[in-house]
Amino acid sequence: MPAEGSAPEVLEELVRRAEAGGASDVHIHRGPQCAEVAFRLDGCLARVQTLPDELAKRLFGRIKYLARLKTYQESLPQEGRIEKADLGARNDIRVATYPTVTGEKIVLRLFSSCEALTLGELGFRPDALAALEGFLAQPAGMLLLTGPAGSGKTTTIYACLRHLAAGGARHIITIEDPAEQVVPGVMQTETNAALGLDFAKAARHLLRQDPQVLVIGEVRDEETANIAVRAAFTGHLVISTLHAGSCKGVFERLFATCEDRYAAVAAVEMAINQRLVRKLCPSCGGKGCDACLGTGYRGRVPAVEWLRIDEPLRTRLRQEGAAAAVPATPLADEGRRLVAQGVTNQAEYARVFGT
Repeated sequence: MPAEGSAPEVLEELVRRAEAGGASDVHIHRGPQCAEVAFRLDGCLARVQTLPDELAKRLFGRIKYLARLKTYQESLPQEGRIEKADLGARNDIRVATYPTVTGEKIVLRLFSSCEALTLGELGFRPDALAALEGFLAQPAGMLLLTGPAGSGKTTTIYACLRHLAAGGARHIITIEDPAEQVVPGVMQTETNAALGLDFAKAARHLLRQDPQVLVIGEVRDEETANIAVRAAFTGHLVISTLHAGSCKGVFERLFATCEDRYAAVAAVEMAINQRLVRKLCPSCGGKGCDACLGTGYRGRVPAVEWLRIDEPLRTRLRQEGAAAAVPATPLADEGRRLVAQGVTNQAEYARVFGT
């Protein structure tokens, strides 16, 4: 990648290389004498280049101009979008600037226009996949997904939507923040904080649209939790996420936010806790090469723990609380299996699972 040249040429080359490498974001951070460029590859930042300060200054101006931002503004955050035609990119690019103590930083989010994965393409182990397909075949009940940001929850939800939409017989509505992909056959909506349209308010109104499947991007508060539980309890198939970190945590969080524990236990049919683990680069076996931009990894695979709620477990949840939510295969065991199979290595296991 050139360290010199015109700002338009450097920007186009940065985006081209990022797209070719499968990066989701480009980070450009100006310092006192130069700017550091890093790509987010498979969930991790990888430094790829240093730019001279004068070139970085022109590059920042070019990015702001294309994103229709104030080119002179460096002291306040700004957000905009660059149309793909302006850069010869595959997709439009979201731009976010932010001032730091060492200099301004810009992050370019590369939107992916690829079609949502199928359930079979997710990479779930066979028993987890079979359980998920079984849930989606039901007319009602709730699926709750958990995991940190970047753990693949949204990818899993879109695969579920694609699977449900393929049947063509159910009215499917989503409430997202934001909608990252368009799924044919699905009525997708977005929250709007400026207009006071949050998940709870949107869910209340959208239930009057006669949905059979309702996807709520996240259960963030008591009102949303109660609406989701009631919808699942009264004949809707509901899919949502919440921040919990484990299958046990899903029920701890749900019990803390839902006023009717009996209804919550009756509503939930499945809980999934997932992480994304980087796979060793097939071209170099983890040593680092041009194909993986020197990281040693290329692509990711999910590690999943899950619970399918049957009647005996439902009874234990009512009697024992969240302590009864114990997956047959803990998440860390899934990570160790991936290491043993040579899919990833111990360093990646330690990064994801911390042990």
